Amino acid sequence: MDINIFITIAIVYVVLCLLFYFIQDYFFFRPEILPQHFKYDYPFPFDEVNFEMEDGGTINGLHFKVPNSKGVVYYFKGNSRSIKGWGKFARDFVSKGYDFFMIDYRGFGKSRGKRTESILYNDTQHVYKWLSEKYTEDRIIIYGRSLGSGIATRIASWNSPKMLILDSPYFSFLNQIKRYGFILPIKWLLKYQIRTDLFIKKVTCPIFFIHGNKDRLIPFKDSLKLKEVAGHKSQLFNIEDGGHNNLPSFAEYHEILYDILNDEQLFNKIVSLIASKDLRA
Repeated sequence: MDINIFITIAIVYVVLCLLFYFIQDYFFFRPEILPQHFKYDYPFPFDEVNFEMEDGGTINGLHFKVPNSKGVVYYFKGNSRSIKGWGKFARDFVSKGYDFFMIDYRGFGKSRGKRTESILYNDTQHVYKWLSEKYTEDRIIIYGRSLGSGIATRIASWNSPKMLILDSPYFSFLNQIKRYGFILPIKWLLKYQIRTDLFIKKVTCPIFFIHGNKDRLIPFKDSLKLKEVAGHKSQLFNIEDGGHNNLPSFAEYHEILYDILNDEQLFNKIVSLIASKDLRA
C-alpha cells in the first residue's frame, strides 16, 4: 500500500475516533429542555419534586399518588424528550393501584448539571433512598425502559426492591453501540458502558423482562441473553410482533404488566425459586 494512502486512512480513522468521543452524547441522548417555570398537566394527582445534589446539579421529578396504593413504581425512562411526555405512562400503573415516580436525567426537562455514567447512578440512587424513606423496600418496584433498563438494573443491584421490571432492555450499552461502531475501538471511546449484563448478576429480587420480538433497535435476543444470565430469579414475556416504541399499544402488554404487578402467585413462584437456589448454594 502506498504510504500516503496509509497515512490518509490513519488520519481519517483518528478523526472518526475523536469525533465519536467528543460528540457521542448528542447521538445517545435526545433531551427536551424545559424552562423552570413550566407547569406539568395530567388528569391524575401528582406532586412535582426537586432534588438539589451536592455537586450543584438539580433533579426534577414527578410523584403520582393513588389512595391506598399497593406501593410505588420507580420508572427509569428512555433517552429522549422529558418527563413532560413520559408522564403519560403513569396511567398504566396508577390504574393498577400503584403510585408512580419518575425523574428526568441531567440535561433533560428541568434537570440540570453535568451528566456522566457514574453521576446517573449516583443521582438515581439518591432518589431511591428518598423513596425508601416513604415506602418500605418491599413496596418499591423498579421499572427500566430502553436506556433506563441498564440504570434501573444498577440501582436494583445496590438495593432490595420488591422486583425489577425491564422493558426492552439491552444486554449492555457497550454491546449495543458495538453493533453500529464496530470499526472503532468502542470499549475505549465509549463514555457510557452501562453493563446490564454484569449488574444483573447482583440483583437479588425477582426480575421480569418484557420485550417485543420485532424490536429492531434493541433485539429480542438481548432479553434472552439477560434471562440466561439472571437464570432462576427471572421470567421473560414476549410481545408477539411488538416493536421498540409501541408495546403499550398491545393489549397483551397491559395484561402482562397487570399479572407482574398484582399476581402474587407469579411473584411468589420466582421468590420460591430464589430461596431454594440460595439454600442449595
